Amino acid sequence: MKLFKLIFFFLLIYHCGIYSQRTLKISVEINNEKFSLSYISKNGKVFVSSKELAEILSANFYYNPETQKVELKFQDYTLRVTAKNSFIVLIKRENNSQEVFQLPLNTLLINNDIFIPINFMKEYLSIAAGKNFIFDSSTRTLTICDETNNNQNKVRKPSEQNYDISDISIEEKINGTLIRFKANKKIILPRYSIHNNVLYVFFVNANVNPDVTKNLASVGLVKNCKFTITSAQNSQLEFSLNDGYSTIEIFQDKDSNDIILTIHNKNFIEKIKNNDKTKWQFDVVVIDAGHGGKDPGAIGITGVKEKDINLKIALKLGKLIEKNLPSVKVVYTRKSDEFIELYKRGKIANEAGGKLFISIHCNSTPQKNISNRGFEVYLLRPGRTKEAIEIAEFENSVIKYEDNPQRYQQLTDENFILVTMAHSQYMRYSEMFSDLLNEEWKNTVKIPTNGIKQAGFYVLVGASMPSVLIETGYLSNRKDEAYLKSNSGQNEIAKAIFNAIIKYKEFYDKEIDILSKNENKK
Repeated sequence: MKLFKLIFFFLLIYHCGIYSQRTLKISVEINNEKFSLSYISKNGKVFVSSKELAEILSANFYYNPETQKVELKFQDYTLRVTAKNSFIVLIKRENNSQEVFQLPLNTLLINNDIFIPINFMKEYLSIAAGKNFIFDSSTRTLTICDETNNNQNKVRKPSEQNYDISDISIEEKINGTLIRFKANKKIILPRYSIHNNVLYVFFVNANVNPDVTKNLASVGLVKNCKFTITSAQNSQLEFSLNDGYSTIEIFQDKDSNDIILTIHNKNFIEKIKNNDKTKWQFDVVVIDAGHGGKDPGAIGITGVKEKDINLKIALKLGKLIEKNLPSVKVVYTRKSDEFIELYKRGKIANEAGGKLFISIHCNSTPQKNISNRGFEVYLLRPGRTKEAIEIAEFENSVIKYEDNPQRYQQLTDENFILVTMAHSQYMRYSEMFSDLLNEEWKNTVKIPTNGIKQAGFYVLVGASMPSVLIETGYLSNRKDEAYLKSNSGQNEIAKAIFNAIIKYKEFYDKEIDILSKNENKK
């Protein structure tokens, strides 16, 4: 009985909460006539009732409970909205032509009524209703003017430099297609999604020059580009894609405000299909002990050198593979305390026909014995956090010991992104190994995991195969250092990496087998 009362109490609170949210009202003004409109606030965003809005605008309202879709029918347009979804459809009633847009967040479903985020919907409502929608979030006031959409489009046209995105260029590269958005100020990285071979790129708080698509031809994986709408709040571009793309990544150019989006080819799978399958068997693992010789790497609290820890773990890992996986050859970039230039490490891996490249390192901070500790596994991509960039800069700084450090000068900005595009064909496999290692680490190693990250490590650039860089722990942290320099700690770390290799080999072998069978059926 007590349990029943408790459940009833919580249900009562829940329904009262919904009811109280529904009774909140914003003020709506249309041609000096005032109305009120139900809304709820979620994460600081205002969602209004589409049903009540249709009534205020004298639009036909239709809700389909099976598909959970709402249609607001105006004189020239129908606006279709789906519950708990970010896509909306604008249909021109004259010829039933449709345009699909993506909001930066999903709509809400409450009692057979879809609540829409008014700040992000007002541009589409302006087109559909032929009126101008202005929402003041500070006063919770929505003003709707009889200014038509045609008049609205006649607002003064800004000069090119006044647009946030003033130009777009598309280039075909050997491993995919690169789209550069010329930005005149620092803007938020756009959201993107793919639906039916259409790439939607959604800019928040950024307006786009409507002329950017005029001179864009079909290039690489991009068939065409369509500009759908622009406003002071958001803008959307649609890229129709050819078949053959795999992953997509988006970056901020470090030396400018430009946004760079890369669309990657499915090259790796095609290589496997078009070559002797025995060539792709998982038969070589390349183990790279970071630093060495005149390059000590990081120095621990007690004076232990990173180069020594890296080598000990690498040799222990190699022994486990040699003993338990006789079909897999182990190749070391170094087996002793010697200095090997970064580019040569990738060269060693490629010449050995490596199927997986593992670079082993230890982390550190400038201050000693602080709380920073933990394991990270890194993929080759431009760093997205200050910490990741700083770690990559430290690891890359070893080029000062090389005879010709100038060879790396071109590995910056767009050129580095192009290099990571070349690696994108292996990225799915690199990510899989990283996932397996991260899970294995959680279960077996006493150093906590900080997860999977990305940064621009030069040592990974040259290895044409799935590859990762491991930061086993912080030598600047007393707990991590003690574990890293102990024989038992090194054994546990080597065992965790080895177990991840076993699981990865099973996954890899199945992938190759499936590809081989599918190819033989043709």
